[in-house]
Amino acid sequence: MRLWIKEPLAVLAEEAGGGVVVEGSRIVELVPAGGQPATAVDEVFDAGRHVVIPGLINAHHHFFQTLTRAHPSAINKELFPWLTSLYPVWARNMTPDAFRVATRLALTELLMSGCTCVSDHQYLFPEGLEDAMDVQAEEASALGVRMVLTRGSMNVSDAEGGLSPASLTQDEETILADSERVLKRYHSGEDGAMLQVALAPCAPFTVSKRLMVDSAGLAETHDCRLHTHLGETEDENEYCLAHFECRPLDYLEECGWLTDRVWLAHGIHFNPDEVSRLGRHGVGICHCPTSNMTLASGQCLTRDLEAAGSPVGLGVDGSASNDNSNLMESVRHALMINRLTYDAASVTDRDAFRWATAGSARCLGRSDIGAIEVGKQADLALYTLDELRFSGAGDPIAALVLCGAHRADRVMVAGTWRVEDGQPVGVDVARLREDHGRAAAAFAATV
Repeated sequence: MRLWIKEPLAVLAEEAGGGVVVEGSRIVELVPAGGQPATAVDEVFDAGRHVVIPGLINAHHHFFQTLTRAHPSAINKELFPWLTSLYPVWARNMTPDAFRVATRLALTELLMSGCTCVSDHQYLFPEGLEDAMDVQAEEASALGVRMVLTRGSMNVSDAEGGLSPASLTQDEETILADSERVLKRYHSGEDGAMLQVALAPCAPFTVSKRLMVDSAGLAETHDCRLHTHLGETEDENEYCLAHFECRPLDYLEECGWLTDRVWLAHGIHFNPDEVSRLGRHGVGICHCPTSNMTLASGQCLTRDLEAAGSPVGLGVDGSASNDNSNLMESVRHALMINRLTYDAASVTDRDAFRWATAGSARCLGRSDIGAIEVGKQADLALYTLDELRFSGAGDPIAALVLCGAHRADRVMVAGTWRVEDGQPVGVDVARLREDHGRAAAAFAATV
């Protein structure tokens, strides 16, 4: 089937004013303004009310945290006290059923915001949750969303100088064995892959150096990406200096992680020399503006990192430090906080969209998504400007960011509509809200 998404109100692509032609899972033609498709089409979707952009790509998240949004014990705290408040809550209540519904809700929320590809940093593996990666693969496949199954890990507990209870950690042998199992079962390097796998020791203060090194070796063997938190707070710098006698980036290099296979979450507290080193080695940075503002972690030097050569992507981060899973909202926050960091003229709405699309795709090592171009996967997000907030907007694409769009009217993944008229196809949203609320009640009761 050849589908013509005809004459959109605006489209974030060059020479595509007349729309986009999709065949199968791919974009096969961009139609110039006033033109017609070069080859006959089977179906036409009139996009005259829609602004069309590439599907947004979320390069960092923690799905399980949807269960502890605005949790009383964690409000108004910075990262380390926030974590030490919530780790015991997660440890006592994270059942397999709760985890599944948390995953389902986060994926649905992201999809409705216009997100077509997601990466979730899942690092909690309490007893009973050993198959967390399988649950996420099942839920993403059922919803039709692309996903990087980011197999996280923690093997240093609070008793050993870390932050989390021992019940949330696993030993290195268990972690590496399951990582290899997940890689063999789900990882695909094919163009258009719906599921991929990355290995993701949680952070320098929650894993051993040996696990960092061995994870890098396993990623090399299976040709997959590597991910971790780094440079998020000054507390992390102090921890690394106290425990490793070096700064976090030096520790990363000692572990063999200073390569273009790696993308890092946050990347805030780097000095100019470190920014240059990151760029020289092609290390990606996932900017998480909403979380960084919520926890007062600091401001990522996005423009400096890009100028140095680092891919910069965008992520919502955990839904307990955001406190939602709306990537379009994070696009707006990225624009605002970066204008405070730099200035209004040098940070534009197109920069924010680039971070959320092509930049995130580069962080994930993908060249088949992140742009509306012939040959790319047909991952698209379509928004209307019907709400009062958009009335009077002159630039439809800029209006999505400046006027605060937060919900897509249509979303396509791999050539298939997954959101229609603002609703995820095949999902009972009211039932999902009820099920998730019931699961979250156990967490809310734990203070």
